[in-house]
Amino acid sequence: MTTTPTFSGQINQAGSERALYLKLFTGEVYEAFRNATVFKDKVMNRTLKGGREAQFIHTGRMTAEYHVPGTAILGSGNPPVAETTITMDDLLISHAFVYKLDEILAQYEVRGPISRQIGQALAEHYDRRIARVLSLASSETAAVTGEPGGFQVNLGVGNEYDAQALVDGFFEAAARLDEIAAPKDGRFAVLSPRQYYALISQVDTNILNRDYGNSQGNLNSGDGLYEIAGIKIGKSNNVPFLGNYGSPSGPAIEAPDTTARGGGLDAVGERNDYGDGPGGDFDNSCGLIFHREAAGVVEAIGPSVETTGADTRIIYQGDVIVGKLAMGAAPVRVSVAGEFRNV
Repeated sequence: MTTTPTFSGQINQAGSERALYLKLFTGEVYEAFRNATVFKDKVMNRTLKGGREAQFIHTGRMTAEYHVPGTAILGSGNPPVAETTITMDDLLISHAFVYKLDEILAQYEVRGPISRQIGQALAEHYDRRIARVLSLASSETAAVTGEPGGFQVNLGVGNEYDAQALVDGFFEAAARLDEIAAPKDGRFAVLSPRQYYALISQVDTNILNRDYGNSQGNLNSGDGLYEIAGIKIGKSNNVPFLGNYGSPSGPAIEAPDTTARGGGLDAVGERNDYGDGPGGDFDNSCGLIFHREAAGVVEAIGPSVETTGADTRIIYQGDVIVGKLAMGAAPVRVSVAGEFRNV
């Protein structure tokens, strides 16, 4: 006799419900990751099929010249070239144990909240590494000969939430990107949530996107601030902000263990330079403005899920659920990486 499972994913004779459990869990983790991440697809991305690192090639600008009659054209005007090597960090995991009896007796659905938390934890790590890389890029010199380095836009002391200072900063950053001929498409800014809402509430509503048909520029929902000066705007709790993440009261940016391998790389698995923590690179950072060519990400394992096998379930009467991700990030074309600073 075939029995109906009493909770989602419970084992039956053929084990098909277990397969469904894993499929549902994987989908929910990926959906939570996709919804939580802000920087996904805002920088260059490459998936590794083999090996632990990848090279991103970046070139300087070419010049044009008049041809002199009788002079051979030899193709000697190649642009200056440099490359950035991005190494895969160690495997990142987020995991939980689901006890079978708890799941049977629970008056609420167990799988969904756990899958969402795993997806959000992976997305938070992913975004924080990319945001730190972009912040570092704004202070680096270019690897390509003749290319300018990153740039900073100073908002003034105490002006990190001042809407007019931020708007002026957007136009300053846009002018800088225009001056180095950065493509119009692919320009982004990511601010802290409080900065984003300050722009909506403090600035006259004519700066808001009215495409939603709301006479207030979508003030009611808090959305609708789409772009300023051709730069698309996002908000995130994971941008470096005055030494912390997202706000002065947010989680402190962790400092690397300088005694670990690589002399400055994190002992727990970071193999790329993501900068110093408190008292380091991010103390005056308060917003990022960049083109997608500013940084690159390599991924070997996208957000995915594994669960324990039948033997483990029998021994422990439950499942270990593991979400995992393998990635690494580094600056590439630093001339298109900018940062707001409260100085």
